[in-house]
Amino acid sequence: MEKNLNLEFSEYIKQGEPNKIEKTKTWETAIGLQEVDGLKPSKYLIENAKEHIEGKIDLDEVKYRINQYYKVKNNNDSEEADKVSVRIAEILNEKSFNFNYIELLNIHRRLFNGIYNHSGKFRNYNITKEEWVLNGDTVTYASYESIVPTLEYDFMQEKNFLYKNLSLEESINQLCHFTSNIWQIHPFGEGNTRTTAVFIIKYLRTFGFNINNEVFANNSFYFRNALVRANYKNFEKNIFEDISFLEKFFFNLLTNTKYELKNRFMHIDYKDNSNLNEIKYNNLSLEELAILNIIKDNPNIKQEEIAKQINKSLRTIKTRMINMQEKGLIDRKNGKKIGEWVILNREED
Repeated sequence: MEKNLNLEFSEYIKQGEPNKIEKTKTWETAIGLQEVDGLKPSKYLIENAKEHIEGKIDLDEVKYRINQYYKVKNNNDSEEADKVSVRIAEILNEKSFNFNYIELLNIHRRLFNGIYNHSGKFRNYNITKEEWVLNGDTVTYASYESIVPTLEYDFMQEKNFLYKNLSLEESINQLCHFTSNIWQIHPFGEGNTRTTAVFIIKYLRTFGFNINNEVFANNSFYFRNALVRANYKNFEKNIFEDISFLEKFFFNLLTNTKYELKNRFMHIDYKDNSNLNEIKYNNLSLEELAILNIIKDNPNIKQEEIAKQINKSLRTIKTRMINMQEKGLIDRKNGKKIGEWVILNREED
């Protein structure tokens, strides 16, 4: 679906008109998020989304047309994907936002009203879900009795958390933990990942982040699997909660970092030492990993360009890369002007 979406809307990105680009990215995100539940939009929705991007109709008209469409359509395979996509686009288009769990509840109600009987209601039963990435095992979700107090606690902890003077890495780590925590509660019977995603996008905007919506649009299933791995442990199999996959997603979302987001990397049986993201290094930070990924793609890249890509000062990059050379992570061949960077693969001590 990712390639089809890119193909459907690529013309509006190429035109370079800011208003059309913003609308396009919102639609790509709204539609792309349906992938987490294996849902695909209809051609009719795509046609109406295009008319909205072109300024021929507003979102209210899109919503009206979709509702009328499914009043007479017999085959409703795409109904949930179409209606929820329109509602996500509508919510993301709004500036209002309240940071509390009631907002999370309201987003769920708005997304799934008329689709689920329990829209806007917390579940009153316990759940398990078989996960492909866990070989059919399940994450341990919060019991239904603890949903409200646990949400209250997590939101209060996040509200009182001080981001001032934190590095970007530390801030993203905290945001990942908060996102992971509220998802693990799984307060609703269905639609938890899409609700969490919409809430987090709205929350991140309050920080002033320039969010790369394409990351959600093209990697929503990765986002869900990353949340699964962040909340799964199995001591017998020596598997522990791993938030690194979610951190890579957030770095791509909030910076120009381009980690390779592949679902197979997260499977609990995946072992491929040839993949850069799986190589074990002592004390390897996300910033260092970002640099490794960049020079892997372009060994001749200048440090100035690396600084731009990961939103750091040139001085910081130079210092970091000197440290990386001292740690035996990278080396410089053939001098400063015509040389290239070389990644030194090594096993963890």
